[in-house]
Amino acid sequence: MKDSLYGDLSVISMSGSEQFTLQVDNYLKEWRRHGGDGSFIASVECPRFSTGEAKAVLHESMRGHDVYIYCDPFNYSVTYKMYGQSVPMSPDDHFADLKRVIAAIAGKARRVSVIMPMLYEGRQHKRSRRESLDCAWMLQELEGMGVKNIITFDAHDPRVQNAVPLCGFDDVRPTYQFIKAMIRQYPDISIDKDDLMIIAPDEGAMSRCMYYSSVMGIDIGMFYKRRNYAVVINGRNPIEAHEYLGRDLAGKDVIIVDDMISSGDSIIDVALQLKEKGAKRIFAFSTFGLFTDGLEKFDKAYKEGVFTHIFTTNLVHRTPELLSKEWYTEVNMCKYVAYIIDTLNHDDTISTLLDPVKRIHNLLDKHKKELGGQMKINFDKRK
Repeated sequence: MKDSLYGDLSVISMSGSEQFTLQVDNYLKEWRRHGGDGSFIASVECPRFSTGEAKAVLHESMRGHDVYIYCDPFNYSVTYKMYGQSVPMSPDDHFADLKRVIAAIAGKARRVSVIMPMLYEGRQHKRSRRESLDCAWMLQELEGMGVKNIITFDAHDPRVQNAVPLCGFDDVRPTYQFIKAMIRQYPDISIDKDDLMIIAPDEGAMSRCMYYSSVMGIDIGMFYKRRNYAVVINGRNPIEAHEYLGRDLAGKDVIIVDDMISSGDSIIDVALQLKEKGAKRIFAFSTFGLFTDGLEKFDKAYKEGVFTHIFTTNLVHRTPELLSKEWYTEVNMCKYVAYIIDTLNHDDTISTLLDPVKRIHNLLDKHKKELGGQMKINFDKRK
């Protein structure tokens, strides 16, 4: 890593991301100041008037700084008062506050980078009829305001970056962190193509599933969604059925990989079909656990043995209720984000962070040795 810094480092936490950025800050302090009292987090707030209007206020200068703004547009736990009523912040509110903070910096920073784990309007990434292209519009707005880098995680469709070809855009996938978390939670799992399969719940998930399949050396199966395009419910065409394409699943553990869990209907339906096809344990990796319809259906499915465990990251808001569930494990991404910020602030490449193949292979080799040793001990005990 280069010794020189691109500029004095400042990290700005948008509303609702304070706990995440505090952990990021602790790593940065540990690496740079050996646990000193100083913080890299800049003091910023977005107060609101009683009408709901807002403004951004910086309590320190950003002149010449290398600024990283962390924004979770999907944190509905943040509220504000409007005409005496408590209103949860919508993605629109979060994005408006982000633009306010960038406007308050007023071009004085040497560089502004936005870390937005789940892209605002990321699912509205292409036009299929007379409709808005919200995600592309958002990226162009940020570029127009002087943002130099946009860092996101597991973009619904990374091709949306074509809307800003002259702006830095990094799509990070937490593959290594998910595999590590699963091995830690289930040390008996066999990473072998005879015992484990990767499952794509739909066509859109195939690219990320192919990556898992390649680096883990196991087979892949896929479901495709048969939709009713004559009907629109909650802004989308309802799914009539999931059809499976792939090898026999009998007696195998499976990992369903997707970018997000929204209502949860799709992943539970896929898990049900996998069980019917003879799958043993069913795990789910989802970068963003939104659980928009609550957790009751997941509790019911877990009790009925439909799935074994769900892993999601802490990149977006999680409720205390979710964190307490025995079927759920949080994959902490704070250290990874701190690595990205630290590397970019040193004006160095993050290529090795974006492509963790070597780390994954080292992890799997270590796991196979430990699993083989444990199997030998169990065999000796039986003798």
